[in-house]
Amino acid sequence: MSKTYIPAGYQSVLTLYETQNAIGLIHQTFEEHLSQTLNLKRVSAPLFVDPSTGLNDNLNGVERPVSFEVPATGVTAEVVHSLAKWKRMALYRYDFRPGKGLYTNMNAIRRDETLDNLHSIYVDQWDWEKVITPEKRNIQELKFTVQGIVICICDTLEVLKKKYPRIKTELCREVTFITSQELEDKYPDLTPKERENAIVKEYKTVFIMQIGDVLRSGERHDGRAPDYDDWQLNGDLLFYNPILDNALEISSMGIRVDAASLDRQLTKAGCDDRRALTYHKMLLEGKLPCTIGGGIGQSRLCMLLLGKAHIGEVQSSIWDQETIDVCSAAGVTLL
Repeated sequence: MSKTYIPAGYQSVLTLYETQNAIGLIHQTFEEHLSQTLNLKRVSAPLFVDPSTGLNDNLNGVERPVSFEVPATGVTAEVVHSLAKWKRMALYRYDFRPGKGLYTNMNAIRRDETLDNLHSIYVDQWDWEKVITPEKRNIQELKFTVQGIVICICDTLEVLKKKYPRIKTELCREVTFITSQELEDKYPDLTPKERENAIVKEYKTVFIMQIGDVLRSGERHDGRAPDYDDWQLNGDLLFYNPILDNALEISSMGIRVDAASLDRQLTKAGCDDRRALTYHKMLLEGKLPCTIGGGIGQSRLCMLLLGKAHIGEVQSSIWDQETIDVCSAAGVTLL
């Protein structure tokens, strides 16, 4: 059954041709702002990795990576879920210094993703990572970085609206920070997703911190792999999406695990077997730099800024027939 919903009376502000041009403008403008604000250098990144390295993102631990045999090497490669761990290894290999980082265009396939207005099996995002000193592994550094990203997004919107005055999207530049436990305490009778919708309707731009560990209720706000984010120093950036009247997650990010937090989280997650993988061994031995990083959804950002009702309006993917029929009946063109 399709989970796609098109609000009554919805109509795209831009034509299909204008939408394509606007997507290009968003990409160019946001990349410039992001690289300048966070001091990032663009690099090339892999589409697939050798799973024996431990570099692929485990996400929630249940998603199956797309894999294929490489006869010339005898290796079965995996299409990346994200570049969360690859980026940190790249910073080490390229000898980046504290205060400098990298970003890249990441394209991935998540075969088990539920298809709806916000989710597709095709994932495109700006993956970024920055070296920090051990002293900056704190909440203040996390909040400062989040605020910088929000400013980049809002400044990109202003450039977009100058080119296309018909766009009426409004964003709040002030970020409300709240931990997942504080959010549960605030809305104890709601599910995690319902809490997210409730908080963004009130504050518009929200960063939910400390995601991955068990809350006092015995549940997790959301799953998070144990080997890249420090669960005490991470979070999700959400904006209010007036078209769908819900929360739109634009970025998942955080200060990365050090040896101590990796050791603790691997045990909590029941993933001690990963200690033998190359990446994890290097981290536990203190060989990798301290970093902060995350992913910023490209299609989701375009969807938010352009006021689109479905992610298929800003990216090409494969959809079930019911989704195609719902969109067609509403006059929504899927790319």
